[in-house]
Amino acid sequence: MKRRLLIPTDFSVNATRALNYAIELYKDEPCIFYLLNVFFIDSNNIEDLMNMEPGNGFYEASKAESISGLENVMNELVFGSKGNPKHSFQTISICNHPLDAIKSVVEEKDIDLIIMGTRGQSNSGSKIYGSTALSVMEKVRNCPVIVVPKLAKSNLPKEIVFPTNYKTQFKGCNLKYLTDIAKRCNASIKILHIMEGAELTEKQLIKQNQLEDYFDGVQYSFHFLRNISIPAAINCFVESRESDMVAFINRKHSFFASIINQPLVKGIANDSRVPILVMHDLRN
Repeated sequence: MKRRLLIPTDFSVNATRALNYAIELYKDEPCIFYLLNVFFIDSNNIEDLMNMEPGNGFYEASKAESISGLENVMNELVFGSKGNPKHSFQTISICNHPLDAIKSVVEEKDIDLIIMGTRGQSNSGSKIYGSTALSVMEKVRNCPVIVVPKLAKSNLPKEIVFPTNYKTQFKGCNLKYLTDIAKRCNASIKILHIMEGAELTEKQLIKQNQLEDYFDGVQYSFHFLRNISIPAAINCFVESRESDMVAFINRKHSFFASIINQPLVKGIANDSRVPILVMHDLRN
């Protein structure tokens, strides 16, 4: 069965970089890439919202621009240098709020993975992540997402950092996305824990042993840091080792936002070259 990947795009440089990263990551596997462009108006003004009804001139112009942009992307993919017989592409143009559109396509197309940029054309450059990327990472709970920074390196990951407090209920169905990428890229997984006490508790040791079972067949190692905040620890570890990806399990909506909104996390900031893989603990 072909892997089904959703690539939201607003035709920005960042969105193009995410698409190229997805194509490279799955270059050896049969895939269907769903290219999604969402055109919408973010307004509480009833008159503005009425302009986005089918048949209205503004709606039809926005629709035509969306379809034209998707056709241009398709032409580059099909007739350009990135053509791959294992890959097929479908375009989707929707008038909706971006988060709602992405949720809808994930359900309708049974998407395996979302790959998107950190910020689009309309997002402020002063923010670590744009509002759409942040919403997808937090609220699309039934599908993992890889968020690719604008300056991400084109090479595939060789070292993936996996921060954990050893309190999350690990499940193979969640971690399979991480192990799949590690195997695909022959990458090692660096399991990072920020120590709160002198040693791991009995329950934490059990969780550590579980990871050894789940990561059987991939390269992995355990690492510890002490006396440092979680954001700073991730930042220092990633930068000092020049790691290629960071993978999180998001236990609840507020967890990931509390990490990425802190300015100390330079490893996932505006000038980052490190993609982020966000998985979810579906019990939350």
